Amino acid sequence: MAALALSCSHPLKTDGQRPVANRFSEPTPRDRYADDVGRFLAGSLARPGSQFTALQKRDDWVRHRRELERRWSKIEDESLPAMRAFQKQELSGISITNSTVFYPFSGPDALMVAILFPQSPAYVMVGLEPAGTLPTSKQLAGKDLGEYLASVRTTIASELSRSFFITRQMDRQFRGQVTDGLFLPILQLLVRTNHTILGFRYVRLDDAGQIVERAADYKAPGKIGNRGVELDFQTDSDQSVHKLFYFSANLSDYRLRENQAFLSFLTSLKGTTTFLKATSYMMHKQEFSMIRERILSNSLAVLQDDSGIPYHFFAMARWRVQLYGDYVRPYQPVDKVSETS
Repeated sequence: MAALALSCSHPLKTDGQRPVANRFSEPTPRDRYADDVGRFLAGSLARPGSQFTALQKRDDWVRHRRELERRWSKIEDESLPAMRAFQKQELSGISITNSTVFYPFSGPDALMVAILFPQSPAYVMVGLEPAGTLPTSKQLAGKDLGEYLASVRTTIASELSRSFFITRQMDRQFRGQVTDGLFLPILQLLVRTNHTILGFRYVRLDDAGQIVERAADYKAPGKIGNRGVELDFQTDSDQSVHKLFYFSANLSDYRLRENQAFLSFLTSLKGTTTFLKATSYMMHKQEFSMIRERILSNSLAVLQDDSGIPYHFFAMARWRVQLYGDYVRPYQPVDKVSETS
């Protein structure tokens, strides 16, 4: 089951309304390397001039491409057409298409926001996992390519088969075991959904909650770093340019109270469309009340499954709720549901 809640103060259809300003308008430095890495790992053919053209002739990569083509063909045939139809019918109002998409508890799930909100100017994703860095072509060439690419395939396997990432698996994969964070799977999902990465930079939040550039190996002076990555990408079909941020942050009340920089950043995210999926019912609990309240106060629309914000928090005086699908009960008792994001 899915639900779309629309703030009554922000109507969905607002023909003639001036587009919402994009607060994240500064482009990243243009550099094709992130796109080349993403295509190599995603099993997509290299563009002319790629540093990975020779590596793609190796049997290990040819096998990697063949395996990923098989997995992607299933989701492209079965899932993506329905998602695109839902987007066109339910999410095409100008107030949504012009808004920034906020996706807390996202993991590296760039696929869903790129498909469901293809016209949005910017996306802000937040998860527990580190942002990660790009490996050099020399580092990749020095690996046991067959073993490494097999591990890379496991990092997006649950997304392609279940449509969400599993937290326990991410803990085993994205903290140095396969990659050092989520940058690489984000790239893979974007290039496989027909996008081109234009450039990137490593970022963090300063004490005032402003996005600033950082070194790849930046070490925060305290225990909270709010480290992230910023990338610009282009939709191949219409050449539109979009910006995506991923920040590593703990969204529990206990951690948010200590993280004034992130709270200030959240305050700046007014008029967003919030997307919630496979959140393990965390916002049903008191210890996630702060992020729940920020979403309800900041969002012009919330698209979620039943694991997101409990229905009764959407006050009828402010929200217009549209439900989709059938719902019986949580798939497990709320206090026993394993964490996913």
